[in-house]
Amino acid sequence: MRTDITRLDLRLRRRGIWGFTLGLAGYTLVIVALYPSFKNQTSLDALTANGNTLGALLGASGSLTSPVGWVNANLYANFLPLFVLVITIGYGADAIAGQDEANTLSLVAALPLSRRDLVSQKMTALLLMALPATTATVACVFAGRAFQLPLGIWPVLSTTLGVLLLGAAFGLLALAVGAATGSRGTAIAVAGSAATGSYILSALAPAVNWVHPLRFASLFYYSVGNHQLDHGLCWAAATVLCGTCAALAVVCVAAFARLDLH
Repeated sequence: MRTDITRLDLRLRRRGIWGFTLGLAGYTLVIVALYPSFKNQTSLDALTANGNTLGALLGASGSLTSPVGWVNANLYANFLPLFVLVITIGYGADAIAGQDEANTLSLVAALPLSRRDLVSQKMTALLLMALPATTATVACVFAGRAFQLPLGIWPVLSTTLGVLLLGAAFGLLALAVGAATGSRGTAIAVAGSAATGSYILSALAPAVNWVHPLRFASLFYYSVGNHQLDHGLCWAAATVLCGTCAALAVVCVAAFARLDLH
């Protein structure tokens, strides 16, 4: 399989990719370095006591002074998924619809590639764009062992994989909507709204009774919302995330095959 389009798109976005990576790595290092100063501040746990709705909406649950609770509330429940989604949804909306609106997609489609190969390369680029940021995060989290912040290797690695799959799913949704409508704005709006709704369902499920049964409809629940940093990403959750990505990939191929290029 040729990788010309994948390599081109990665090269064109390399500054943004490394900017997000360095920013997230710096933020993660600050979080792990600050933990010794907060680990004995038990008053922080009041934010999550008795199912506090505000704390839940911010992604804070359990004890905020424990290693897992600290990293989850400050990184995995919110900031890491947000960074990854900005990368993947942004590229997903621009990869087809954005280029079509700029009247450059027809030039790319004129290359000796089938539409299926072209969109497959763009989906590969989408997944690869989120790898540097997530890899840097894992390295910085493990550096927390030097700051009294020991976390299990498998829970961290598998939860990070869950975040990567989460980003891929919503990025593919943006790609599919863009391929179906030819509108970059519509792709961002649909994927962004779906991601926001998914986050709210997962975040509020522990604190709001009527939301609790709806958590299974949230991809956030399967990636970071079910105590993954405690025990790792389970096979059932990984299956849901991978299955969603696979289904959206099929939709992307089908939608792009029917798109009238400008």
